[in-house]
Amino acid sequence: MQLKQQRDKLRQYQKKLTLQLEKERLLAKQLLKDGKKERALLLLKKKRYQDQLLDKTETQISNIERMVQDLEFAQIEIKVLEGLKVGNDCLKKMHEVLSVEEVERIMEETHEAIEYQKQIDEILAGFLTEEDEEAVLAELEAITQGEDVPLPEVPTEPLPAVSREQERKQAEVKQDGQMLAAS
Repeated sequence: MQLKQQRDKLRQYQKKLTLQLEKERLLAKQLLKDGKKERALLLLKKKRYQDQLLDKTETQISNIERMVQDLEFAQIEIKVLEGLKVGNDCLKKMHEVLSVEEVERIMEETHEAIEYQKQIDEILAGFLTEEDEEAVLAELEAITQGEDVPLPEVPTEPLPAVSREQERKQAEVKQDGQMLAAS
């Protein structure tokens, strides 16, 4: 913060010197017009010295700005390192809680539970009795033989006319349904 204040003070000094140099240059011109060559020469020597001071000030400002940038970058680096340290500590704690053996045990238990569920599913799927099996086969044969299987009656009245507005709404509903199904 102090570096930034120092930089700002140097910039103010630089502006002040620039204005003063311009005034002295104009004054030197005026002195030459008035015939005061010695005084104008002395004023130009002073101006030259102040030009050198202005160059030194610019160099100092550049150095200060570089230092400010370096300090800001160093602060960012410190924050990154602190974040890495916290992350490392968290990983260490997680490793203490979960060892490789613990993870392998959990994975094995999960695999066993999946296998057990598959056995239950197989038992439930094959739970039909002999009578149920015969009834299912008889129904299948009846369908394939064309026996009279009761079907619902088909309506005989003509369908009502659909207006253009209703057709457009039905198309939108169908399109929305397709978009929902796709997502």
